[in-house]
Amino acid sequence: MKKRLITIVGPTAIGKTALSIKLAKYCKTEILSSDSRQFFREMEIGTAKPNNEEMAGVPHHFVNSLSIHDYYSVGDFEKDFIKLTNKLFEKHDTLIMVGGSGLYVKAILYGLDEFPEVNLKIREELMDVLSKQGLSPLLVQLKELDPVFYNDTDHANSQRIVRALETCISTGKSFSSFRKGTRVKRSFESVQIGLTADREIVYDRINQRVDIMMNQGLLEEAKTLYPYKSLNALQTVGYKELFEYVDGNSSLEEAIELIKRNTRRFAKKQFTWFKKDQSVKWVDYQTSFDDILQSLGI
Repeated sequence: MKKRLITIVGPTAIGKTALSIKLAKYCKTEILSSDSRQFFREMEIGTAKPNNEEMAGVPHHFVNSLSIHDYYSVGDFEKDFIKLTNKLFEKHDTLIMVGGSGLYVKAILYGLDEFPEVNLKIREELMDVLSKQGLSPLLVQLKELDPVFYNDTDHANSQRIVRALETCISTGKSFSSFRKGTRVKRSFESVQIGLTADREIVYDRINQRVDIMMNQGLLEEAKTLYPYKSLNALQTVGYKELFEYVDGNSSLEEAIELIKRNTRRFAKKQFTWFKKDQSVKWVDYQTSFDDILQSLGI
């Protein structure tokens, strides 16, 4: 019997974590996170990680596995993930991957394009600009060197911006010219299920989640991370808006509303990304567990 990776995707706050845990318990298996912000152990509240009670009895991987000070690319994740799944598939026929980071999901299911080695000194120089001046000058440079990728990428994703720029500068070619879109063949069967809901419901769930996070102490968490606010890991919705509040650039009420607005925009981008993949089986977030099992062929 071929090994199978079940992937749960969808927008933030839709209920992916709860479903993954229920499914993992049913299949007596383990969960691998593809949420690129849940990797970092210092970012607890703002990344909506599963709590200890939720994780009890279900082994989780790629949650709290890194420090915000670590440099970790999607390429690193792909290598580590495939190495781990090869080991886990020795004792499980099925594994669960869950997360809303589209590029990380794509890396595991389809592989990444091959990019050339870059000059590490160039990376250090770009990171120095990011730390001292922010993303704006890097975006201006990227627009000049690779307008195609500039128009196609998330302008808030500093790691991706730096990765593209270091490639452009190191090779003298555009980053987009290395994106071939070729797919690798994995040793496991892939099944994707996507949770969806009406936009108003998703937005309401997002607003409620942000309020819960604030009540749980997100502001206090952001204040402890404030000295490291220039790090790539912290260029994240929920933190950067509160850093602006700490800097005195907004009121707390304005910061909270910005978190909600920016999270809603992120959810919209997630929908757009995952809808492009025709292999995703979409179900309403309130679909019964039995029906979900049936749709997965379990």
